[in-house]
Amino acid sequence: MIRSHFPKYVALFALFVLSVGSTQSLDTFIAAVYEHAVILPNSTETPVSKGDAVRLMNKNIDVLEKAVKLAAKQGAHIIVTPEDGIYGWVFTRETIYPYLEDIPDPKVNWIPCRDPQRFGHAPVQERLSCLAKDNSIYIVANIGDKKPCNASDPQCPADGRYQYNTNVVFDSEGKLVARYHKYNLFAPEIQFDFPKDSEVVTFETPFGKFGIFTCFDIFSHDPAVVVVDDFQVDSVLYPVAWYNTLPLLSAVPFQSAWARAMRVNLLAANTHNTSMHMTGSGIYAPEAVKVYHYDMETESGQLMLSELKSQPRREPTYPAAVDWSAYARSAKPFSSGQSDFPGMIYFDEFTFTELKENTGNYTVCQKDLCCHLTYKMSEKRKDEVYALGAFNGLHTVEGQYYLQICTLLKCQTTDLKTCGEPVGSAFTKFEEFSLSGTFGTSYVFPQIVLSGSQLAPERYYEVSRDGRLRSQSGASLPVVVMALYGRVFEKDPPRLGQGPGKSQRSPSPVHFQD
Repeated sequence: MIRSHFPKYVALFALFVLSVGSTQSLDTFIAAVYEHAVILPNSTETPVSKGDAVRLMNKNIDVLEKAVKLAAKQGAHIIVTPEDGIYGWVFTRETIYPYLEDIPDPKVNWIPCRDPQRFGHAPVQERLSCLAKDNSIYIVANIGDKKPCNASDPQCPADGRYQYNTNVVFDSEGKLVARYHKYNLFAPEIQFDFPKDSEVVTFETPFGKFGIFTCFDIFSHDPAVVVVDDFQVDSVLYPVAWYNTLPLLSAVPFQSAWARAMRVNLLAANTHNTSMHMTGSGIYAPEAVKVYHYDMETESGQLMLSELKSQPRREPTYPAAVDWSAYARSAKPFSSGQSDFPGMIYFDEFTFTELKENTGNYTVCQKDLCCHLTYKMSEKRKDEVYALGAFNGLHTVEGQYYLQICTLLKCQTTDLKTCGEPVGSAFTKFEEFSLSGTFGTSYVFPQIVLSGSQLAPERYYEVSRDGRLRSQSGASLPVVVMALYGRVFEKDPPRLGQGPGKSQRSPSPVHFQD
């Protein structure tokens, strides 16, 4: 079942936009993302036939086709579908093989819908191309690429081929305009190979310049930061298969925080599987969350649409850059006279201090990161405990990357040992708050999550230019967690999915002019 979350103002706008196929530059466009409940293959230790693989993929594309057609009818110019959205994710290197196709370099100028056999049997690319062409819409999908190799390549796998987790983009005429091989594979992705080089993939459209990467890449410098800072894209396309890990790594809060901090449009499409805590998609502008979806109650897919500015950097509402440590560097640490205590969040040991009164000022430090909090609660409840925490170190589980984090969070129970455990609801309301830290990085991602896993509306808080995440408008917010999530890229190993010692290459720019 496809349910459409479609604001009325978007419907009105759709009456006035130019046709999607137009080459005239557009000031705004309609973006769509689809959170897809993937039809999964049966678990098997032996590969299925190519025919069975195609039948399973066509079942998923049947669902995606309904979403594409509905989005196109409502004026969408582009739609993003999830990572692993066409065949699922539980594979070995051998069992994924029947699902793979040879995906050529887009420079070959290929419309699979018109010439499907040009690069061998490619039924998935053909169908996606025809869907894009027949509905005059750009389609972003995630599929698997295979590339043969031989003994002349010292890195060639023993089976004589490379297998890549791959994003493809077909334009409104069905032409393949972008191909991106996921560079930072997550630990369980044993079915795929790491590309030799990090590609920075961009392409032009009548509604702005786009970049693309996949899921775990969002934690990286290459290509996630590079495509925005160095290549100045207007919008990022982001297929993802993200299982939510509370309190700090839930999909929607992280997506919105990344778009805000990087000051770029983000179109994020997640898979939907509640048994694996997979949900959370959205459309985000630099200055505001446009629409998002989080649903742990049903197994239905969800289509979202919203209007975005094609070139947000040119807009008067474009956010100013933030100096994330400016305020904290000049602030005198608050002395509470109480002892700190340790707590774990996603295998990282934080230093915490408890918030004991309904109003107060606290500082907690770990190494050279000090986090400052000023707050006022409506009341200090006896059945809920909050703590201020700091982490400054290398995360080493399911990838390696260096973090600096300041967080205010509700503990799971009144036992301080539960601080950092997942929490879904809160009754304590914060009337005022100001959170800042002495960060050693300019890449800090701010998030506030309220009771019921809802994002805090932008009108109730702000990020000041001196690096404070603070309340405004006098609202009382039932905060579950707020965080300033910093990434210190220069302290990372060469590749997030691998430890130290692997060779690191400069990213290779790949730009396609549509």
